[in-house]
Amino acid sequence: MTNRFVRTPVSSAAIAMIVALGATSSFAAGFLINESSASGLGNAFAGGAAAAEDATTLWSNAAGMSRIRGRQAVGAIHLITPSIKFNNEASSQSLPGTPLGGNGGDAGGLNVVPNLYLVTPIDSQWSVGLGVSAPWGLVTEYEDGWIGRFQAIKSSIKTINVNPAVSWKAAPNLALGFGLNFQRIEAEFTNQVNYSAALLGAAVRPPASIAPGSPTFNAIAQSTAGLESSARIEGSDNGFGWNAGVLFDLDDKSRVGAQYRSSIKYTINGDATFSNPTPVVPPALAPVVGALSAGINSTLLFNTGVSSEVKIPAIFNLSYFATLNDRWDLMADAQWTQWSTIENLTFVRDNGTVLQSTPENFKDSWKFAVGANYRYSSAWMLRGGLAFDQSPVQDAYRTPRLPDNDRTWLTAGAQYVASPQLKFDFGGAYVWVKKAAINADGSSSGAGVLNGHYNGNTVILSAQANYAF
Repeated sequence: MTNRFVRTPVSSAAIAMIVALGATSSFAAGFLINESSASGLGNAFAGGAAAAEDATTLWSNAAGMSRIRGRQAVGAIHLITPSIKFNNEASSQSLPGTPLGGNGGDAGGLNVVPNLYLVTPIDSQWSVGLGVSAPWGLVTEYEDGWIGRFQAIKSSIKTINVNPAVSWKAAPNLALGFGLNFQRIEAEFTNQVNYSAALLGAAVRPPASIAPGSPTFNAIAQSTAGLESSARIEGSDNGFGWNAGVLFDLDDKSRVGAQYRSSIKYTINGDATFSNPTPVVPPALAPVVGALSAGINSTLLFNTGVSSEVKIPAIFNLSYFATLNDRWDLMADAQWTQWSTIENLTFVRDNGTVLQSTPENFKDSWKFAVGANYRYSSAWMLRGGLAFDQSPVQDAYRTPRLPDNDRTWLTAGAQYVASPQLKFDFGGAYVWVKKAAINADGSSSGAGVLNGHYNGNTVILSAQANYAF
């Protein structure tokens, strides 16, 4: 065996904590789903807390329900198709005999996100409503055998949010809104485990205490090269939060709105499962390798219940909406997301020991948007919007679970009035994602180095029906 292999560091502690699950930053890479309505998408969600155009205002600012005349139901569906492609530059695997692998294909794919909103006035001052949406989500999945398989293969987060709300017309030019949120989260993460590295880590520890570079150590390394396990975490939890908003008319043609959505705390409970290989080695090595494998399977890579505490960020919006004349509307929006609530992601086994802990160190982020409406005719209204969306991910902590970066949105849409009771909205967006460099170094734990950059973009198509009854 070459000296290069003998010098390769193998950390037994890291094998238990890092290799087992990879860099699970799935909760951390800008997984807020802004797509709350097709009408809003056409304007890049500019003016969302002030527009109060239809029942979807229940999500963007509950105070806006005071502007909805009569009962209204809105159903929307969004087709979100991100493209996430890794480009290798200087990636490597930690151990000789471990295939480098490919670039992983396109880790994005089609995602379908629905929304449903119901609003009804009680009297001239009070309105109530109910919204059902999916405000947080993520799905990325790489091809089997790719370069970064020891750090990530599949990452999936799904949420559903049920939001009853009430609005109060406190004065002719002032409305207040408040809502409660019941939210459920379900998560799944998978990756491969460098089982060969785990074996060598166990070999150098007591009781085996096999010296690196010794004939026995090198023979084990040669006969077990390229072994991999599969790791999976699945978990879920329910959480509760609240939202409050205010809508103020500056005059009869312009208004400002603001809304705050609280953070939601989760203790995600689930299971970590491993599919470990059975090493096939020469008969002379079978007893020692069998003992090492049994030890790994029972003390490091074993099925267990796990839990993780996660705090979903709070969101604040400040919006402006103005009707310039009988043809044009203008709107603007600033959205702040408190991503700094996520400093690390730690999974704890049921026995109280830490299975894995990943530093995230997210930064708070801003999204700025401007938009306009043009009333082409009594039946058709055209929309447009532009937005800049900061990522919470810092370059030094980017991982392949979701290699996010700053984004620029260009959107367009239209509304068709079929009758006084029925309207349809359509929206589309193209989102450019800034090239994201990555240097995820897991070499000390057998996960290798993922070095390169990501190119990404997202296409969004939305449709919405508004029915007044």
